[in-house]
Amino acid sequence: MRITGGQARGIPLVLPKGDAVRPATDAMRQAVFSSLAAHVPGARFLDLFAGSGAYGLEALSRGATGGIFVEKDARTAGFIRQNIAAVCKSLQRDTAGLQVVTADATTVLPGAAPDLVFIDPPYGQISGLAPKLFARLTGWLVAKPDALIVFEMPGELELTPAGWTCVKRLGKGTRQPTVAIFRSSRAGPGAA
Repeated sequence: MRITGGQARGIPLVLPKGDAVRPATDAMRQAVFSSLAAHVPGARFLDLFAGSGAYGLEALSRGATGGIFVEKDARTAGFIRQNIAAVCKSLQRDTAGLQVVTADATTVLPGAAPDLVFIDPPYGQISGLAPKLFARLTGWLVAKPDALIVFEMPGELELTPAGWTCVKRLGKGTRQPTVAIFRSSRAGPGAA
């Protein structure tokens, strides 16, 4: 697994062995960041259920200024820190503006509202988690009506959170990873 684009393209990411983490595929991340293109440079991000940190680190490689990685498992959070160090070394920058928070992603809303929120939870928990996450994000992102939520889920799942519009869906097929990009219904025109 590697960073797929931007200045740190090709940098390998480390992750725990076993099934503790289900990382977003390289092809899915390429599709997501092709869709987000102009939204990434200068953005701040929040990477929930961060796992390897691939979504946030991909954003960093493509010009995001920084962000927060939230991962509940302390051991996995250690791998994120290693990946941050490798990507920052490639970008010839320090790790300032990047933070790893070891916490439950459904309860933490750290710092200022981000421009991009990446959510890649365990698929089996999405039905229970999604309403809570969107409810918290709705209040938190009120100051950033143009913020985008990038939500990875299985293809057979449809989410219709109140106050949010799916502006793009990437990927196809049941039992296959897909990504839905949501924008607040209060946001101005323009899609992802």
